Parts: sequence; structure tokens; C-alpha cells
Amino acid sequence: MPSSIVERPSHSKFEDPSTELSSRRTGMSFQRTRMSADRTLMSVIRTSLSLISFGFTIFQFFGKLKQTNVVSGDHASRNFGSTLVWLGIAMLVLGIVYHLRFMDGLRQERESMREAGLIHGESKFPISMTLAIAIVLLVIGLATVLSMSFRIGPFG
Repeated sequence: MPSSIVERPSHSKFEDPSTELSSRRTGMSFQRTRMSADRTLMSVIRTSLSLISFGFTIFQFFGKLKQTNVVSGDHASRNFGSTLVWLGIAMLVLGIVYHLRFMDGLRQERESMREAGLIHGESKFPISMTLAIAIVLLVIGLATVLSMSFRIGPFG
């Protein structure tokens, strides 16, 4: 009695449509996770930008009031403004470090899955534009602190 099961030679793991679809979905999930990490960094950027700008505004406002002799002592408010700027910078640094570590782990996991043949991994994992903006904001925040502390730089 002949067997009704026909064996087909397998040339690739991805010839089976369900395996191919699963591999593509997994690959796309890496891209979605990368974009989610960028959105998280954008949240950190928004919060730190708010802290830096609000702290700088308080610092400048009370500095102008002292110049016009409206207030005599402005140390507490100016210190509060400086503290907000430092807090914004610290938050941004922590957000950048977290983002870099997370993305490094994600790239390593993606590469190991690609080497195991579980995903295609043909598309590149581009450098994050959000990370570039975060670094630029960090430089601006540090320039703000230098300007506030030593009365030098573009904001002095």
C-alpha cells in the first residue's frame, strides 16, 4: 500500500508560509519596540526640557527683579531655578543612558535571533534621531548651567 504522505525536500526554514509570517512578525516587533523606546526618550526630553526652561525662567526673572531693586535678596529663588535646571539635566542624562543600554540589549537580542535563523534581520537598525536631539538638548542644558553659574556663554 503506497503512503499518502509526500515528503518535500526543505530548502529553507522560511519556505513554509506560517514560518515566514511568524518570522516577519517577530522582526516587525523589534522595530515596534525600537520605536517605543524612542517615544519613551521623547517623554524624558519633554519633561527635562520643561524643568530646564522653567528653572532658567525663574533664575532670570528674579535676577531682573533684583537689578530693578524690586527685591533685595533673590538667593533662594535663584537657587531653586538652578536646582530645576540641574534636575532637568540629570533626568536627561539618565534617560539617555537608559535608552543606550536598552537599545544595545535590543540589538544584541535581534542579532542572536537573526543568527539562529528565527528572523530575517535584513533591515538596518538606524541611529535614533530622538537620541541625537536628546544629546543636543543636553549640550544646551549644560550651556545654560554655565551661563547661570559663571555669567558666560550665550545666555549670560
